[in-house]
Amino acid sequence: MDPQVQNLTATLTPKGAATRDRIVAGAAAEIRDRGVTLTTLDDIRARTNTSKSQLFHYFPGGKEQLLLAVAQHEAQQVLADQQPHLGALNSWAAWQRWRDAVVDRYRRQGQSCPLSMLMSEIGRTTPGAQAVTTTLMRQWHDEIADGIRNMQAQAKISARVDAGASSAALLAGIQGGVGILLATGDLSYLEHALDVGIEALRTAQ
Repeated sequence: MDPQVQNLTATLTPKGAATRDRIVAGAAAEIRDRGVTLTTLDDIRARTNTSKSQLFHYFPGGKEQLLLAVAQHEAQQVLADQQPHLGALNSWAAWQRWRDAVVDRYRRQGQSCPLSMLMSEIGRTTPGAQAVTTTLMRQWHDEIADGIRNMQAQAKISARVDAGASSAALLAGIQGGVGILLATGDLSYLEHALDVGIEALRTAQ
């Protein structure tokens, strides 16, 4: 999390945190409906029934800070959409359910990716944007790696498999498939990346 955002949220009361979360969720919904460039702070205030002073209380940095919070929200949604399967990769049936959840998520999303649009608006190379992406990838990678270790503990995946490297390769395949989906609308690359990656884990010696 961006240090500025982390410092602000750490000082909020439970009621204040709930209000901030409501504003972020409303802003995310507005951006999904209208797009980043067409969404104004007035649109967000109207959607969330928030006064101007209240909005700037929670986001003193204005729209840029709010967009960063929305990007964090969307990044966490990527992981939430894969649960409970991503957190319970303890059988091959569970891996298949996770695979199907990932494919279904991106099938529903299609070629319009809120997180990508937000990152383009914020600037992918800014520290805040990089922190959002780094946190998302680390959490996603670690959950896949935990799943591999769970299967190794049951002797369902070879102990020779490097859980960290294998989860990185599988995640890279997913991201590549998603990139092709966004560029072409073709979901099959993502499906193949998951299927081949999981099959490699099953057959590793």
